[in-house]
Amino acid sequence: MVASPHPLPSLHPLVWRGYGGLPLAASASSPEAPPAVLFAHGFGQTRQAWSRSMQQLAAQGIASAAWDMRGHGQSGRNAPGERYEVQQFIEDALAVRRALPAAPVLVGASMGGLVGLAAQARGAGFSALVLVDVTPKWELAGMQRILAFMGAHPEGFEDFEHAAREIAAYLPHRRSRKSPADLAHLLVRGEDGRLRWHWDPRLLQDLADSDRHQDELADAARRIEVPVLLVSGGRSDLVSAETIAHFRSLVPHAEHVCLPHATHMVAGDDNDAFTRSILSFLGHRPHAASSTGPLRGALP
Repeated sequence: MVASPHPLPSLHPLVWRGYGGLPLAASASSPEAPPAVLFAHGFGQTRQAWSRSMQQLAAQGIASAAWDMRGHGQSGRNAPGERYEVQQFIEDALAVRRALPAAPVLVGASMGGLVGLAAQARGAGFSALVLVDVTPKWELAGMQRILAFMGAHPEGFEDFEHAAREIAAYLPHRRSRKSPADLAHLLVRGEDGRLRWHWDPRLLQDLADSDRHQDELADAARRIEVPVLLVSGGRSDLVSAETIAHFRSLVPHAEHVCLPHATHMVAGDDNDAFTRSILSFLGHRPHAASSTGPLRGALP
């Protein structure tokens, strides 16, 4: 366990501007210190997926930040009639990077990792990349299972207990069921009183054909020269030995850590081991916390 003799620090809200001026809700472990680590969540998640790791890094003196991607959580949505495009997410990541006074390590899970990979190939200037259970090619069956779960409840949930039961069925390896507090950032109550996922349902339709970007992502991976760590789940059905071997052929200098008991939801399945892997990776290189200059963002 990543232990600290002191209570874990709180996180501070801020807002960045993404592509087209879209507001991107964010959190930082320090309102002043530039983040050494920048977290990007996966499809259907929010920045709160990283809260525990951010607090543990802060307890070790490492500043970090995370943002809700467009269409997710408290960030802005595309206007009615405006499709969600992969390029918008990449442009958002580039805008977030420009808001920072120093180059952080980008830690991205699933979609967040692919967005970070593509942004780095576009010259984002991250100091390193950590890809969390994602590679430029992925197992189709695993992707289909994820998308099926995300689209399974368009009518929403009766209450938090209903949602917790469905999540437990989807993640049967988890020992404990999600509490209402755990789910508060993932669900929002509609006018009909039912709880729905805290992301724009149009995302599922607009981005469902992401498989067509695999060749582009492979080309992006070939251009990555900064240090790279791949953290995979040993029980993942999205990343396999074959997709990992393909990735390492594209990025020969990449390091790889497998957390044997984790599924695709690596940080949620084994957060302490995941955070230890980040700390170990950071130990190989200086981090941006030594730089000066406040975060450029508006505190709400």
